[in-house]
Amino acid sequence: MATEALLLDKDEIEQLRERFLRYVQIDTVSDEHRTTVPSTSAQWDLQRLLADELRQLGADAVTVTDNGFVMATIPATVTHTVPTVAFLAHVDTVHHFGGKQVVPRVHQNYDGAPISFPNNGSLELSPDVNSYLGTKLGHDVVTASGDTILGADDKAGVAIIMALAAHLLANPSIPHGEIRLCFTPDEEIGIGIRHIDLALLNADVAYTLDGGAVGRLVYETFSADKAVVQVTGVSAHTGSATGQMVNALHLAAKIIELLPKDQRTPATTAEKEGFIHVYSLNGDASSATLQFFLRDFELDGLQAHGALVERICETVQLTEPRATISCTITPQYRNMRYWLEKDMRPVDKAMAAMRAAGIEPLFEPTRGGTDGSQLTEMGVPTPNLFTGMQNIHSPLEWVSVQDMAQATTVCIYLAQEWSKP
Repeated sequence: MATEALLLDKDEIEQLRERFLRYVQIDTVSDEHRTTVPSTSAQWDLQRLLADELRQLGADAVTVTDNGFVMATIPATVTHTVPTVAFLAHVDTVHHFGGKQVVPRVHQNYDGAPISFPNNGSLELSPDVNSYLGTKLGHDVVTASGDTILGADDKAGVAIIMALAAHLLANPSIPHGEIRLCFTPDEEIGIGIRHIDLALLNADVAYTLDGGAVGRLVYETFSADKAVVQVTGVSAHTGSATGQMVNALHLAAKIIELLPKDQRTPATTAEKEGFIHVYSLNGDASSATLQFFLRDFELDGLQAHGALVERICETVQLTEPRATISCTITPQYRNMRYWLEKDMRPVDKAMAAMRAAGIEPLFEPTRGGTDGSQLTEMGVPTPNLFTGMQNIHSPLEWVSVQDMAQATTVCIYLAQEWSKP
């Protein structure tokens, strides 16, 4: 196999960039307060577009499921039996910061200077602060305009998989087994992948394209639970509330105040330290709801975080027996390492593919989760591969088109790697 067939040419890199720019302009913000899957109708707009584009490329078995998954097949080019490999990316974007009406900006042949944002003069993206940006001289760097996220998380992954599909379908001389493509909804709110039809996915091993710097290979993630605390107070007219009113917001504030101040928060932890993160408080004097992310790399640490929140709620409840305080903890996902360490072939193959592409793998546990966390637990081992995206979930989000092209190349090598007898 000639190496040239495994690499994207100039036109393909241009098509990769144009795909990405097109996708990020489609609103796909997910909504954790909705019970439908997808949680927002806007996600359908991108999913149907992807299905149409896959059909135009000549992919087989293009399917749009009732719950918003898009799947397709790239037929095998080898005749011997090899594992079926799936590549996945999620189409939804985070709701924390504006994800609608994204206006992407391409900084061609980046020269190393600080990048300003026309819609927010106070923002600046500088290699002095973001050292990785300083390594992208000459790249096409894409940002948003300052008042929204870019949406590279995970539309960079979506564009990479589409570029992979286009390249493999146009180059049938590349040896590979059957390749399954899957675009998922509602990853950012942690519920979409629970609704996947594994029989329809029909993959022996999978990879999510949802990682950061070039070379990053993730097979260890947080384990995660969600805690919802409901505080019900006692309502009374403010003019005659003496001895009667119990303000739910005051009790909610006490719960937050009792959380550890010098540890166990996202702002005070790093590397493999877990945390408790209160990310939402809604309500009024009569009723309030607090929502927490509980995160740790080990299950005993995760359980300890949940137990602490429960104890705090019990303590505050004792101070005011007229109120009702409940704490419900729901599992979200688990550290994929627990399963992958039993069979490291998916990781080993990814390492081999990266090195074949001239990239040294970087192993770094991710302080978050991916669709692969839950897929791995379901029985489909799914490490996470880099896309190049940086500063995700913020108006300073950016990605290099050339990094995305390198990720596509790794996927091409990876498809070939799994085709070896």
